Amino acid sequence: MRRARPSRLAYRAGMCYNRGMKKRIDCAMKRTQCDLVIKNAAIFNVFTGSLEEGDLAIADGKIVGIGRGYPARREYDGTGLIALPGFIDSHIHFESSTLSPEAFAALSVAHGTSVVVADPHELTNVCGVEGAEYIGEAVSRLRIEGVCPLEVKLQLPSCVPATPFETSGATLSGRETAHEIVRENFFGLGEMMAYPAVVAGEEDTLRKIAAAQEAGKVVDGHAPTLTGDALNAYAAAGIRTDHECVDREDCRKKAARGIYVQLRNGSSMHNIEENIQAMDEYNYRRFVLCSDDRNAQSLYEEGEMDDALARAVRCGVPAARAIATATINAAECYSLKGKGALAPSYDADVVLVEDLKQFKVRAVFKAGVLVAEGGKALFDHSGRYLPAAVTSSVRIKPVTADSFKLPLSGRVRVMRVRPNGIMTEEEVRTVTSEGGDVVLSDGLNKMAVIERHFASGNMGKCLVSGYGLKGGAIGVTVAHDSHNMVILGDDNAAMARVAALLERAGGGMALVLEDREEVFPLDIAGLMSSAPVEEVISRTKEITEHAQAAGITAGIEPFMTLVFLSLAVIPKLRLTDRGLVDVEKFELVPLEVAQ
Repeated sequence: MRRARPSRLAYRAGMCYNRGMKKRIDCAMKRTQCDLVIKNAAIFNVFTGSLEEGDLAIADGKIVGIGRGYPARREYDGTGLIALPGFIDSHIHFESSTLSPEAFAALSVAHGTSVVVADPHELTNVCGVEGAEYIGEAVSRLRIEGVCPLEVKLQLPSCVPATPFETSGATLSGRETAHEIVRENFFGLGEMMAYPAVVAGEEDTLRKIAAAQEAGKVVDGHAPTLTGDALNAYAAAGIRTDHECVDREDCRKKAARGIYVQLRNGSSMHNIEENIQAMDEYNYRRFVLCSDDRNAQSLYEEGEMDDALARAVRCGVPAARAIATATINAAECYSLKGKGALAPSYDADVVLVEDLKQFKVRAVFKAGVLVAEGGKALFDHSGRYLPAAVTSSVRIKPVTADSFKLPLSGRVRVMRVRPNGIMTEEEVRTVTSEGGDVVLSDGLNKMAVIERHFASGNMGKCLVSGYGLKGGAIGVTVAHDSHNMVILGDDNAAMARVAALLERAGGGMALVLEDREEVFPLDIAGLMSSAPVEEVISRTKEITEHAQAAGITAGIEPFMTLVFLSLAVIPKLRLTDRGLVDVEKFELVPLEVAQ
């Protein structure tokens, strides 16, 4: 029987690969010049946990050797610095930064990140799959010497919408997920927040997981406090990670079941100090770092994985273990070939830091190209890719002051906001009504959630205590998870004016007080701004300070609190465009309480 001859195309591809391999071998043997040699840095070895003196030789975007005497076309002096593998952020939502993907990439890369696993859950809930694709496309257009400075591993969100109690801009069923997940631009399935549905064996949810696994793609998790049989069931579904561990014991249980624990260092929610105490000399390879949600100011002033590493070391974790969580552990968790280490054949993603305590980044290389130095990105990130799918996303049915009337009297449910957290409580208050509208007393505010995707006219309304706003209204179009318009206030006319400002701006943050009216547009899907980083930080800080001066309770961040008051998966009460949700009962409940 004659053996099949390789095709001409396969033969040429093999010859091309062999030439590249030969070049790398020749560079390693010092027979030919390397493209770049990073000289005199102390090189951290993630396999041994030790530092090695020598030069780092690079050719064709790969590391080819560690040693001395490599001839090179270019050299970079790393004297006094420590070379680490490029950092991997294992779970992040770009949208939480309120920055464009280009602006986010510039900050992320400047702080040493070379790969992010991105879950565009928010954009997809507003714009559908095109919203998810937007992130990857926008970042892929960034270039320096032919190299994209930030590698985005894009996940297809698993929960669109997150609950049946709200109207989102899109719906992804199991059938639609199976159709989309096989595409090359999707790396995996985003965090499976519907963990009760997984444990219950709900058919459509399992179809999503199975489709991802059949396509050979990773499935991320989200399963706070699961234990016992429920944890076994969740792990048995093949879900790989969890970033929602509530304490160190929760972490230990997840790691013991083979789940990678993602230590979160977000802006509003970070549990790294508590959860990293679960890491020891045996289980540390099951821990990885992530940001989850990181706002623009935190990224700009504190950083990303560099900040998380510094926090880990301050908590007493040996530097070698901390570095593993941001490099080799994450690479192995997500099967990222060529990532996570500085060794021959690995990608030349290199971060030069000053020390292993503060991890201050001095220079960043991506595939052997210098992409950031001195805390600044070296690539042009001023352009903005803005497809029609992510613009003009705010569509509401016209509202007036009368739209916000609440004809309530007697005993009613009130959502109580708690400072310094996102949990709410249920209160029962006795109220009166005048002129067909509830009388606001004893610190009560009204809250409304207006459906803003299809102009359906859906509006959920309730009473809120503990927020403290006096003499006006505040509103935002970032509202987890379906991102409808959320408005809170004590004046119907001001609430209507906030709605008009947000619609006209195409989404954003708005404030109407007796002596002030302002709006900061979030023109990308009503979630993110195309403005430069410095403008986003200054404008959001300014409007937040003005809101805080309107009597808002200490410990309550005005806009960030609103963002979560419609999140119908966090106890106790939440408001969506369809009404008041008792999360513990997982059902819509009336405002009035039976006498």
